[in-house]
Amino acid sequence: MQPTRFLDVAPDVRAALDAGQPVVALESTIISHGMPYPQNVATALRVEAEVRASGAVPATVAIVQGRLKAGLSADEIEALGRAGPQVAKVSRRDMPFVVAAGQTGATTVAATMLIAALAGIRVFATGGIGGVHRGAAESFDISADLQELARTDVAVVCAGVKSILDIRLTLEYLETQGVPVVGYQTDRLPAFFARDSGFPVDCRLDDAGQIARALQAKWGMGLRGGMVIANPIPEAHALPSDVMDAAIDRALQEAEACGINGKAITPFLLARVNELTGGDSLAANIELVLNNARLAAAIAVALAALAG
Repeated sequence: MQPTRFLDVAPDVRAALDAGQPVVALESTIISHGMPYPQNVATALRVEAEVRASGAVPATVAIVQGRLKAGLSADEIEALGRAGPQVAKVSRRDMPFVVAAGQTGATTVAATMLIAALAGIRVFATGGIGGVHRGAAESFDISADLQELARTDVAVVCAGVKSILDIRLTLEYLETQGVPVVGYQTDRLPAFFARDSGFPVDCRLDDAGQIARALQAKWGMGLRGGMVIANPIPEAHALPSDVMDAAIDRALQEAEACGINGKAITPFLLARVNELTGGDSLAANIELVLNNARLAAAIAVALAALAG
């Protein structure tokens, strides 16, 4: 049975792929679980517009009524945004059940990578990747995003690792899995809202063409898996590390007190940190996603030129 029988590729995305034109995948949990309505829908449409303005075709990914979708209509994005957290948050393990039941789900980084790869899309822009959660020595809470990066051939452009995570252990896990962490115009890994986590990247590359050539070499040698391309939030929109650390620590304490864990913890922490920062973290989140979309489009353009 061909896995693509479960897949619908939007006509503009299919036309671009067939013509060898650049395409950028975009996730949908940021729509349903990452931001409140209506900012979530407005941001998703702005990100798609940013990809188009940068010379590529956007393909927002989700599961809609049991179908894997690479490319959503504006109405489908609106529906995901309005439903918000009522929509299932879908990672790799959840996909068979959501598809079999004909349900709708918003895809995490891992599930988006999987669907993008099925469609033939090699570049994906998101906010930040998941990773090893703080306290994972006891909880074993490690995002499926990291394992997907180890086995699925999709480059992920992000603002580094979400600052609510244990960044050092996340980098150790990626190293063990052979996933390269590239800093775009930086020697240090960004930490989502902050430009510098204090940890070095594996390799610094300063333009999209260099990144595209590295991806071509990686996959051309048969080295399976993705690549993390860490793109710091623009300096004008970065938040002070001490302010963010204080908000994150408080949100983590509240999550523990309320018994919030698993899939629910990241949406809870993002929402609570936004409240504690007076909305500053949401504004920063929007700007970093737009910034990542621009870089992802530039990489997709360069990759398409190499293939041509």
